[in-house]
Amino acid sequence: MNAELINAVKAKYKETFNQNPLLVFSPGRINLIGEHTDYNEGFVFPAAVDKGIAAALEKSNSGYCTAIALDLDSTMQFELDQIKPSPEGSWENYVLGVVAEIQKKNIIVGNFNIVFKGDIPGGAGMSSSAALENSVVFGLNELFDLGLSKHDMILISQKAEHNYVGVKCGIMDQYASMFGIENNALHLDCRTVESKPFQIDFKDHQLMLINTNVKHSLSDSAYNDRRAACENISELLGIKALRDATEADLEKVKDKVTPENYQKALYVIQENKRTIKAGKAIEEGDLETLGALIYQSHEGLSEKYKVSCNELDFLVEQAKQNKHVLGARMMGGGFGGCTINLVAKTKAKAFADAASKAYKNKFDKECSVYFVKLSNGTHVVN
Repeated sequence: MNAELINAVKAKYKETFNQNPLLVFSPGRINLIGEHTDYNEGFVFPAAVDKGIAAALEKSNSGYCTAIALDLDSTMQFELDQIKPSPEGSWENYVLGVVAEIQKKNIIVGNFNIVFKGDIPGGAGMSSSAALENSVVFGLNELFDLGLSKHDMILISQKAEHNYVGVKCGIMDQYASMFGIENNALHLDCRTVESKPFQIDFKDHQLMLINTNVKHSLSDSAYNDRRAACENISELLGIKALRDATEADLEKVKDKVTPENYQKALYVIQENKRTIKAGKAIEEGDLETLGALIYQSHEGLSEKYKVSCNELDFLVEQAKQNKHVLGARMMGGGFGGCTINLVAKTKAKAFADAASKAYKNKFDKECSVYFVKLSNGTHVVN
């Protein structure tokens, strides 16, 4: 957690509102393996990280609420009885959406002020949106003693995103951000919304993210298209979701679906299995097997599910050519964002430099490198 962030929001809050605020930190997340499985009621393997959003908030005795996005130098004021989505459709809707979803539960929230700032790189697929939603709902729950459980809170955050932001996200991002445990990844069952923590000893390896700094415009339409394809095949199979299907089941309907959609469903079934194998590898301290599974995940995302792009594939190829990288894959929705790499600590800097140089030569564009540690979920900062 970044002390500078906390100090910045606290100072801005005191300067603006002349009160001592409640301070909350809500982390972003990575996902080791299990991509596009969450909305298929399958398994994912996320972890909260040491980058996130710091929020300072307190009750307000004015007749309205004020929210300040310190990064963007942007301020919004709103009245609690007149909440509706902001047409600009930017950060405001994450805050407004959370308040609206709390109100839908017939829970009364009073007027409040909030200042927030983050250090999650934008567009990196590390769920800054879930971190923001969680910081708002968690902070309001503390301030107004709303009696919400962490499970209640993540569902409020998810609905805010569905109804105010317009993204039909699964539950993984909000869950990982809220429930993260230091040095652990969470093997999350997206059907029961329950997880098992796996303590990971990366030994002489570490996680490194490389951001392509591209976002191809396909992403939203492609996401909805993939989701629909998976739901259609589940319906054909007479099951609730693809998590219930085996490869043998899928064979039976092969002639009823397009070859492309068959491959997509096959990817989801195989990726679910990989997350279970990854848990076993972590328990056994077998980082080589974990790395191999991560490479397989990328191959499936690129060739079967078709959500990768040239830039992501290029960075994974760079990793494969380096014997000090045990595994690499694209992370997140796809068509841009980051690769996650499991790399030897002593060779990480050299790999980062070599991959960045090759990327610049190939695409005439800079990529960005981040190192992350697995951290605790949303919490009050004393």
